[in-house]
Amino acid sequence: MPKLYHLTLQRSSAITHAIYGNFSAPKAQEIVCARYKTLELLRPDDSGKVQSILSVEIFGVIRALNPFRLTGASRDYIVVASDSGRIVILEYDGTKNMFEKVHQ
Repeated sequence: MPKLYHLTLQRSSAITHAIYGNFSAPKAQEIVCARYKTLELLRPDDSGKVQSILSVEIFGVIRALNPFRLTGASRDYIVVASDSGRIVILEYDGTKNMFEKVHQ
């Protein structure tokens, strides 16, 4: 019996959600964009151009994206809600260059 596998050749380009915050450092101004199933961390450089720092494809469709900061903290966390109803809190780890789950 044959098995079918669906793989898109081109990633989605429409931004569905975008948030602004300090995700990697206290004074770093960054943008996190959601493109259907992809989460992307963007940072403007000194010349004004936006550089992509990290792009991660997740399992599920992103339905909501919000930043939040704990009282007394200097960095922001990312709250991601998917189409399955799952809510995940992520933080950016600059040494590993990846988003890590804080709470699921």
